[in-house]
Amino acid sequence: MIKESNWGECIENDSSMPISPDKEKAKSLRDTAQDRIKYLNESKIKESNVNFMFEGYYSSILELLHALIILRGYKVTNHICLGYYLRDVLQIEEIFRIFDDCRFKRNSLVYYGRKMDFATGKDTLELCVKIINAIDKLLK
Repeated sequence: MIKESNWGECIENDSSMPISPDKEKAKSLRDTAQDRIKYLNESKIKESNVNFMFEGYYSSILELLHALIILRGYKVTNHICLGYYLRDVLQIEEIFRIFDDCRFKRNSLVYYGRKMDFATGKDTLELCVKIINAIDKLLK
């Protein structure tokens, strides 16, 4: 298994490929993300749902990132390369670091069953909103 360490390697390893920009697909992804975010924003954060809410916000972040990247003419096949696009192409290091931390927490939750405690989960949801706002600005 090849592990990329930057956007250039994502391109070299075909984890990121040039495509024709697709405005309709990007709009559909953005609409889905926004609908989910609206639903999540209407939900009360509790200890019993904080991990589920995190998964929902993370899914929305992925959809928004894919929408952005599709508009800019790329298809990306993994979360790591989505992050490298933020860091290496868009040069928004802070959002990359937050996204990478969320990616790690999501992998811990999904693949290893490691749930976040309530305080960590609540803090992470705030970070997710920060990422969402940053990507939304880029999409406008």
